[in-house]
Amino acid sequence: MKSLTNYGKLSEQPPKLTIKHSWEQLVRFGWIQAQSCLFPVVIFASLAITKFLPLPLLPRYDWLLILFLLMQWWMVRAGLETRDELKVITLFHVIGLCLEIFKVHMGSWAYPEDGYSKLLGVPLYSGFMYASVASYLCQAWRRMKVDLIKWPKFYFVAPLAFAIYLNFFTHHYWLDVRWWLASLVLMVFWRSWVSYEVGGIRYRMPLAISFVLIGFFIWIAENIATFFGAWKYPNQAEVWRLVHVGKVSSWLLLVIVSFLIVATLKRIKGKNPIR
Repeated sequence: MKSLTNYGKLSEQPPKLTIKHSWEQLVRFGWIQAQSCLFPVVIFASLAITKFLPLPLLPRYDWLLILFLLMQWWMVRAGLETRDELKVITLFHVIGLCLEIFKVHMGSWAYPEDGYSKLLGVPLYSGFMYASVASYLCQAWRRMKVDLIKWPKFYFVAPLAFAIYLNFFTHHYWLDVRWWLASLVLMVFWRSWVSYEVGGIRYRMPLAISFVLIGFFIWIAENIATFFGAWKYPNQAEVWRLVHVGKVSSWLLLVIVSFLIVATLKRIKGKNPIR
């Protein structure tokens, strides 16, 4: 990756690249990622603890909802998330919950445990798993001072995001056009880059690669979540199995939708320069 300063301008004297410096930058990058993943970490920890620890008074799904609501309140109260970021996260909660209700109705996966806070067979805590993706994007965006380079026009981005989200529903009744949509993503974002700062030095990478990387790590997280019983796919009803690698494509497209929404909202708010 090329060293950048001041939103993408190439540094005339980039720092000398040594093994020590590279390692220090990697540690800094990892620490920023860890801070940005606080909400997802709490979700995984809660799933693990509540799976093996007997809970009084309420079913497990209801305790998870209470824990996640308290965590969300604390993050805003402590200044780890802004009120604007909370609005984005709430939007993702609604989007994710709608998708969950439809997918459970279609038999794609299930929430077999009891709970008072279930809506049409879906526990309300499930929306927080989508909201946690938005939480990560918002926090990483802010902490690494993300800048988008050669971002496409709104009239390309908005219909593409809508089509990707719509395909999660329509492929049950019509063709699954995810690979056509993935091809469109490559075409639309072929010249787009994401620039970010680590330790006072700016780097950049093709936006499409960042989509793939985030989607892959969410697939790993999905395997952890299903292992701890967050939800179950039909082939996991009797015993846990690795989530099919083909699900990476689904998460990749969902990450793209998430990224496009966050980027568009930040552009509307005027808090992110897009060149």
